[in-house]
Amino acid sequence: MKLREAIELYVAFRKSAGADFRSSEHVLATFCHSVTKEANVEDVDEEHVAVFLHGKGNFTRYWHRKHSALLGFYRYAVSRGYVSRSPVPTTVPKQPAAVTPYIYSQDELRRLLDATERYRKWKHRLLLEPRTFRTLLLLLYGAGLRGCEARRLKLSDVNTATAMLTIRDTKFYKTRLVPLGPDLNEVIAEYAEWRVAVHPLRNSDESLFVDRKGAPIQDYAVRRAFAGLRIAAGVRRNDGARYQPRLHDLRHGFAVDRLTAWYREGKDVQKLLPALSTYLGHNNIAATQVYLTMTPELLRQACRRFERYAFGEGPHE
Repeated sequence: MKLREAIELYVAFRKSAGADFRSSEHVLATFCHSVTKEANVEDVDEEHVAVFLHGKGNFTRYWHRKHSALLGFYRYAVSRGYVSRSPVPTTVPKQPAAVTPYIYSQDELRRLLDATERYRKWKHRLLLEPRTFRTLLLLLYGAGLRGCEARRLKLSDVNTATAMLTIRDTKFYKTRLVPLGPDLNEVIAEYAEWRVAVHPLRNSDESLFVDRKGAPIQDYAVRRAFAGLRIAAGVRRNDGARYQPRLHDLRHGFAVDRLTAWYREGKDVQKLLPALSTYLGHNNIAATQVYLTMTPELLRQACRRFERYAFGEGPHE
């Protein structure tokens, strides 16, 4: 049996059980391509697996994602008799430390948005139009969406009359409604009007965000463009972290800024955390806490809240 065929059977098996298997499916497709998809599954050995796991760069947490996907596939392959033994290593190195989120300052956010106006001069100008890029950044920061959720938005998912987005097919196969503030809603409404005028609709179910050719924007194009945008805006971290500020950090910034605002307003943060968790599309509060990076401003607001409680200046919440 071909490796490609065995992987297709495994993917179908996992999806039939209702698993959210998109990430592992992508890993296995990449593995198949690295070995050559016409290879027989029984001809794949430890060396093929080792080359794929280690890749060309430094050791990252992605190694464990690849290892987990291959481990599951080969357990299935062995149980079905496609192979007699698994070539996946049983010794697993310790995972590297998780990426430390970067919380953009308001000045850095303004510089990033301003830099999108110069975007047409860059070598990536054929991929994203400046207005699309700017609107995407505003949506990621202003609504705390995952990058994939924003990219998959259809025009039909946007209801500016009610200031509401419908987020479908999320990380946990759930659909949720995301309300927009008045300023962000206006930005989205203006962009949707511009998008239809510049890229006329060919069917009723087209993407909100498209590239210069009218095709849905792709993850690799957005990531490459943001790397250039960050450099042009002079936004970088100097704290020794392994990665420079990422697009996904805009979502972290949304969560931290929301929490900080609640502290400033004297809200009961503990009672509001479940609402934030639901808004972000998390299954539980523990997942939301990953996004709550402590910043100097958040720490100040939390300390002020504690002082009001300790000295009897406010309600004991």
